[in-house]
Amino acid sequence: MGRWRDGRGLLLVHGDGEPVGVPLEIAASYRARTKGLLGRDSIDGAMLLSPAGSVHTFRMRMPIDVAYLDRRLTVIAVRTMPPGRLGLPRLRSRHVLEAAAGAMAGWGVVKGARVGVEVR
Repeated sequence: MGRWRDGRGLLLVHGDGEPVGVPLEIAASYRARTKGLLGRDSIDGAMLLSPAGSVHTFRMRMPIDVAYLDRRLTVIAVRTMPPGRLGLPRLRSRHVLEAAAGAMAGWGVVKGARVGVEVR
């Protein structure tokens, strides 16, 4: 946990059985966080914005799932946001995960779930 650098990794979603592994892009610099998924038509896996407490979908081309994570990487809320929206800031949020709309439910990313990050 803690400070990451821009790059790639693996998101591990801890549920009932074996952790689910999801390809992950890490956006830790201001520039990478600001760009996020803007200008993309899709994403393979998820993007972690860190640190982040809220996101917007202005100039996005696709609806996205957004999961707000606390400092222990526990999911505190999950929302699906269409393009052109401003997400409400979450007070305890330290990191935000973004993925294609509908993807997170399939991975088990729900309120209360714990996730991990393996940097590659």
